[in-house]
Amino acid sequence: MQKHPILKLIEEGEHQQLDFKFAVNDSRKIARSLSAFANTDGGRLLIGVKDNGAIAGVRSNEEIYMIQAASELYTKPKIPVEIKKYVLNKKEILEVIITKSKNKPHTAPDEKGNYKAYVRVKDKNLLANGLLLKVWKAEKNRPDIQITYGKPEKFILHYLNEHPFITFSKFRKSAGITFYRAEKILIDLILLDIIEIVITTELISYKLKK
Repeated sequence: MQKHPILKLIEEGEHQQLDFKFAVNDSRKIARSLSAFANTDGGRLLIGVKDNGAIAGVRSNEEIYMIQAASELYTKPKIPVEIKKYVLNKKEILEVIITKSKNKPHTAPDEKGNYKAYVRVKDKNLLANGLLLKVWKAEKNRPDIQITYGKPEKFILHYLNEHPFITFSKFRKSAGITFYRAEKILIDLILLDIIEIVITTELISYKLKK
């Protein structure tokens, strides 16, 4: 007998494009997940599934309304979602599908109600940093990038050929340039697909793009 596609998803465990939610009791919290998925690679929320993959089932249709509220009321710009229902072992599971957005950044309220942009890193939703927000803004405006390969540019490319990553402060201090000059160089190199930003729970760094 062929295994149900939702069971196959559950077997994958939580990752960059998959998150389990036991229940939906806070539309704002779900909105942060929608923001993170839309701003990164897209993904799925499985509602009614515990963190360990056990199927608990959703409690009522109220959870669908809360997901819709998260999408329509608590994300800016609004993040469209597709909601599918499945019944497994007599328990209802909701699959919420979020596509990768071309209209980044999408923001959602943090715990204090301030709207922030989130990104998905492995199985975590993390805040997008200021430089990434500027990259997204530049991608929308599509500026003509004119970059001169002076000492700072040559330094970072040589450094990244010898090391796996570099932090913003390491680049700025080693190159002996201002905060704004360092930021501009990194943004331009990201837009040119030469380097990429790497966000983890411990560190934000930059590496050569493969």
